[in-house]
Amino acid sequence: MPFTLAPLPYPAAALEPHIDARTMEIHHGKHHAAYVTNANKALEGTPWANAPVEKVLADLGQVPEVIRNAVRNNAGGHWNHSFFWSLMAPANAKGGGEPTGALASAITGAFGSFATFKEKFGAAGAGRFGSGWAWLCLSRGTLEICSTANQDNPLMHSAIGAAAGCAGTPILGIDVWEHAYYLHYQNRRADYIGAWWNVVNWSRVSELFAAGAKG
Repeated sequence: MPFTLAPLPYPAAALEPHIDARTMEIHHGKHHAAYVTNANKALEGTPWANAPVEKVLADLGQVPEVIRNAVRNNAGGHWNHSFFWSLMAPANAKGGGEPTGALASAITGAFGSFATFKEKFGAAGAGRFGSGWAWLCLSRGTLEICSTANQDNPLMHSAIGAAAGCAGTPILGIDVWEHAYYLHYQNRRADYIGAWWNVVNWSRVSELFAAGAKG
């Protein structure tokens, strides 16, 4: 079936004061909704019209060139945002703190410490010119940090190669488009990234890490 906009997994105000309710309402109800609408419109009548979004992105190189850019931007935006919402939780529930167990050990092994990881990941997001994302990916058994422009993501790598900017299985990502933070943080992207750590759902990230390690 065509893509649909799922509800947020928590109330729009649940991430305050770190991410404000109005930003969440606009981000989800306007921006994400538009990606869903435009992706469905671009894919209508094609073999991918009823395909899972992951398959659409993996097959991006096979999508007709006349609609490929629209599919890349909008199906990419749909997957990225669906993923993003799942990675956050209220600070008084599962959000914030530090990872534990196998994920914590892998982060320490790859980056030396959790503090160093946060610094490098934050720099990837803050340093992304214009709009885009920063990612933590599991690639060939190793954790790597990378970033992509616009609504590109690591799932596109097999289809568009280096243009995607990242490879591997994403287990964490942060949206650094201005619409993700501008109402509250204006041009202070680094402040937004710093506050975002308070709502990261490490339980979910650990699940994704474990699944990626198996596969």
